[in-house]
Amino acid sequence: MSRRARLCVLAAGLLATAALFLAACLELPPFGTARHPYGDRAVRAALDRHTANTVSSVNFDQRALDTLGEESILFASVLGTVVLLRQTRDEHRTAPEPQDVPPVLRRYGLILLPVTLLVGLYVVAHGQLSPGGGFQGGVVVATALHLLYIGVDYRALERVRPLGPYEIADAAGEGAYVLLGAAGLLAGSAYLANTLPYGTFNTLASGGTVPLLNAAVGVEVAAAAVVLLAKFLGQALEIEGGQGKKGGQGKKGRKGMKGKEGRT
Repeated sequence: MSRRARLCVLAAGLLATAALFLAACLELPPFGTARHPYGDRAVRAALDRHTANTVSSVNFDQRALDTLGEESILFASVLGTVVLLRQTRDEHRTAPEPQDVPPVLRRYGLILLPVTLLVGLYVVAHGQLSPGGGFQGGVVVATALHLLYIGVDYRALERVRPLGPYEIADAAGEGAYVLLGAAGLLAGSAYLANTLPYGTFNTLASGGTVPLLNAAVGVEVAAAAVVLLAKFLGQALEIEGGQGKKGGQGKKGRKGMKGKEGRT
């Protein structure tokens, strides 16, 4: 395709997008009024399905297909990172040297680790009841594990972070969301339709499929964040490059640079 043809296709797409955006803006309620038709309908639908947190009802029920796309973007990002940052033949791994951590930092890091982990699990488990959910709680859980890196050292983090199980958990969280969506088809409804009993309002078992989809996202996000940080930390602290094919200098050793700039 020529450059002119590509520009014409781009211009047509931009004009179509602008027309749709303008049509949507013309239908918006006036600013400064109490008329919010989408919000009123979202709250009504959340209450009808016994979901106390309207935001979670929108994410995992009313617009659950959009959430599947968001989760899949993260899953694809992890997959791409694993492929791009894999160890090549001209690289080798070296174990980082242990570093002295101030006692105060070590003490508070170890105290905050279980607290942060508990908070993250609580946020995931109560996503359909209160603000938060799988995305937010998953990040908090992954952050809790990395307090070992800050408060102790990199080797302590490695002992609680075997990558194999976390990669499996990442795939399992994505797969669980897809399969839960297929349950709606088996029940004779739409994909990702909320077909389970709604339970008692404002309890952990309320919301039908909402808590299950929320938990699947929590597992996927937590595992994905751990795998992503593991690959980046491995590149920064463990991977050293070899010599180029023509006698030139190959990839610069990152561990040596890290040793001069900061702790490992």
